[in-house]
Amino acid sequence: MVDVKKFANIDLYGLIGVEIGATQSEIRKAYRKKALVCHPDKNPDNPKAAELFHELASALEILTDESARAAYDRVLNAKKAAALRHAELDSKRRKLIEDLERREKEANSQQKARRTGYAAEKSPEEQLKDEMDRLRKEGSRLLEEEQEMMRKQLAEERLKMQESSNRWDSSQHRIKIKWKADKGDNTNGGYNETILRNYLKKYGDIIALVISGKKKGSAVVEFKAQDAAEMAVDYEKGNMDNPLTLEWIGNAPKNNSRPGNGSSTITDTDFESLVLRQMRQAEERKKLIEQMMREDGDE
Repeated sequence: MVDVKKFANIDLYGLIGVEIGATQSEIRKAYRKKALVCHPDKNPDNPKAAELFHELASALEILTDESARAAYDRVLNAKKAAALRHAELDSKRRKLIEDLERREKEANSQQKARRTGYAAEKSPEEQLKDEMDRLRKEGSRLLEEEQEMMRKQLAEERLKMQESSNRWDSSQHRIKIKWKADKGDNTNGGYNETILRNYLKKYGDIIALVISGKKKGSAVVEFKAQDAAEMAVDYEKGNMDNPLTLEWIGNAPKNNSRPGNGSSTITDTDFESLVLRQMRQAEERKKLIEQMMREDGDE
């Protein structure tokens, strides 16, 4: 059952956040903005969120239907006129006038009904109730459209939040590189930035590579992509005469879907691509080692 008294006592324009003369487009825009903020899905701890969301939907239905809006405006104007009249009277006179107006209204309605044979003219509240009953029976296509748009927008927001939470943050997953090097070794165990970069760049783009200036045999690398970082940790050994050890600084990244981690989400195609990539990297590593050996022989 429609609670017409409730909506007759609510400033629907103020509820949505528009002026009385707002266009339908302005009403829809304001509704969409406010409904998204107070949607129950976004306010699970607020027991009044569902009620407010329902009130906003009813306000949209009434204010975007020409006939229902006119009926609501009549209620609004009648209440304003009555409030203005009552404000001009003291309490005793106001009670006297209210009783007189009520008796006159009842007498006029009965007289008119007897004279015409039809029911008395409905009050603004009764007219609004009829319009709200009609809206419930007919259903509001506009409201359905708005709520469907809202469902899509909420789904998009949830997807963006999920993507954001799963996004690779390279600054949180840097890798420490270690190798053997004596304190007085000016060659730093045979590694410098150029040599390390040549070993590591085949896995993917490097954001930063820093060799420790205080501690020999130590460096830190940050890869742009997660798979590049993971493969470097798993496979890179550097020069076999003085192998590299790559370890995560802190915890290893989550959502690792490569073989060997117990995940079943990787496909056969993914695995084949990974194997081919590892073979290419091994070949590149071999060429780099041969090149460095030639350069060492020329010196």
